[in-house]
Amino acid sequence: MKGAEVRRLVVLVAAASCLAAQTRRQERDLRYEKDEPGRVTPAAKVSVPRGYALVVGIGEYRNLPETGQLRYSERDAEAIYSILISPEGGNFRFENVHKLIGPKATLANLKHELETWLPGIAREDDRVFIYFAGHGFVRGGKAYLAPYDIDLSRIASSGYPMDTLGNVIGSRVKAKWKVLLTDACHSGAINPDADVQAINRSLMDLNKSLFSFTASRDRERSFESPDWGGGHGIFTYYVVKGLEGQAEESGDGIVTADELAEYVRRNVREATGGKQNPVSERGSFDPNMLLAYVPSSRKPGAPPPPKEGTLIITTNMDGVEVFIDGKSHGVVNKSAPLRVPGLVPGAHTIKAVKMGYEPDGPREEMVYPGQEAPVNVRILVARRRNKAALDAFDKGLDEYNKGFAQHYKRAAAHFEEALRADPKYSQASLYLGRAYNALFENEPARKYFKLAIDIDPDYVEARATYGGMLLDLGDVDEAIRQLNAVVQRDPKHALAWCLLAQALRRKELYKESIEAARKSIALNPANGEAHLWLAESLRMSKQYPDAIGEYGQYLRLSNFNSGLAGQLNYWVNGFLTGLGRKKRAAQQDIWRELRSHAFFGLCDSERKLSHFDRAIEYCQQALAYDRGDPYVHYALALAYARKAEQTGSIENLPAARKHFAAMLEINAEMSEAEYAKKNIASIDALLRGH
Repeated sequence: MKGAEVRRLVVLVAAASCLAAQTRRQERDLRYEKDEPGRVTPAAKVSVPRGYALVVGIGEYRNLPETGQLRYSERDAEAIYSILISPEGGNFRFENVHKLIGPKATLANLKHELETWLPGIAREDDRVFIYFAGHGFVRGGKAYLAPYDIDLSRIASSGYPMDTLGNVIGSRVKAKWKVLLTDACHSGAINPDADVQAINRSLMDLNKSLFSFTASRDRERSFESPDWGGGHGIFTYYVVKGLEGQAEESGDGIVTADELAEYVRRNVREATGGKQNPVSERGSFDPNMLLAYVPSSRKPGAPPPPKEGTLIITTNMDGVEVFIDGKSHGVVNKSAPLRVPGLVPGAHTIKAVKMGYEPDGPREEMVYPGQEAPVNVRILVARRRNKAALDAFDKGLDEYNKGFAQHYKRAAAHFEEALRADPKYSQASLYLGRAYNALFENEPARKYFKLAIDIDPDYVEARATYGGMLLDLGDVDEAIRQLNAVVQRDPKHALAWCLLAQALRRKELYKESIEAARKSIALNPANGEAHLWLAESLRMSKQYPDAIGEYGQYLRLSNFNSGLAGQLNYWVNGFLTGLGRKKRAAQQDIWRELRSHAFFGLCDSERKLSHFDRAIEYCQQALAYDRGDPYVHYALALAYARKAEQTGSIENLPAARKHFAAMLEINAEMSEAEYAKKNIASIDALLRGH
């Protein structure tokens, strides 16, 4: 048989995979965010269009002296990111919000995001949000945003011109609503005096709407201080508060551009004694532009809120987290009071928590219009468990660690007994949730994970485990929210970074997944799963040689064939598969599935590199762990078919046919099934004609 005849065989499969991917992507791009399953759906008549956002924050500049560094710009950017992805805020999808923080915010990356990504992805009915926190400079009458690699000796070539930014947003980015927020020292000069009329006219002539809101006027300083929520730029502090719902005046839950501009302008002016004045050009944007939707703030017919007040919170211990009306407002230490301005007058519920201690509160404190009120929280009593609670918990943990269904049931009974003896025993609630999770009883598991977090809101272990369960159940969005809260509270939480890498890979955010996985590995190089998710995202990014190395690392670190597998409890440590195909509770089965997945990744990577003998070997090893995986059979069939194409011989075609057939026998509904059938028919015809 001719080699050309064999080559015709495998073209079908490659075309099929490409077509299917393109079709899915087009469908997703046409979807409004309010229709996304699992998200908080806006109330009737509230339509939240799809949105794309770029968030940039730079504090430590590579080429600036110590006096030129900023303390809170990167923290500001993270706060904006958090409110944008919140369903009680911006309602942006995670994958549609790109971040450039610190060293990532180079001029090249800034240009790519602004001039390639946003113009290429935003469509007519979308909304676009751009935020920049860092330095701004003016040279020769022209203003520039300062990327991480700005060079003051050549600002024109190393800075990003603000007039270019205005032109890109105005003429190249196609969107219904466009928002540009800049918090930089000279950000008010985004439209220099000489060009302001021409630029404004060009923007006004567009059949679009641009809301350009800058932190200060030209020649004014943009202030940052630890007094604002533990450390923020004052402009960004009030932007976040406004998007959380404080700026909303009509009672419909929608924060409009006009409402945000008025709220931020008024509060920043008052807080700085008129030294800083945020600027937005009235008439250059749709005042009813939707910036955030906060369903919980809907109060039909409610009057505009009165002038806000401030709480000054002090404490007797370091590391005390303060919650106001159920939302964290930062951590307060003995030597540094926490200043919380922008609160609506009236009674507010205050709760101060520290792990291992009884909380102070919840209790009510009054906020008075335009006044500062001191609040002293005291953490005094270490939590003491009674003997009955401790004994029941120890019995439950002993059963739980045995790792089989009958033991999980007995463990759950003991943990429930511990909670009855001590209703504030957060650790018992966490392990009760884990026991129910291991028994696949999802609702009680969810209930007790939430209870553990309610008892101890700073219980990062509980949040991480809950995030892992949500990931395993397919609620990736809520998993990311929980895991994002963990890494913000504890940036050195290796497990949370690992699970976040997995979640981001599931959202096809491969670049961000790679970053999270590498953070996890830096904190704990022995965490095999972090290497696995790094390998996965590298493979999906077509970085096959690097992916192969990371799959190998995972397999070496998870090589428990000596018998240790039976002792490794993925449930206790939060290492859930999250692959959407978990069948059993036994941890050894999870371990087998993950190893199968790693060998499949090696097979796929080697196949893409045209190393077909290696690919075949790895797929065969994957099947040794899980013979019922149709994707492995499919990849193995492709490897055999490609080898037949490469050699121009028929020896490998029967094996290819066998695995195409095995795939169809396991799952004939796969999107690749039709092409597998066509390949089987082609192989049969070729073999018959030989």
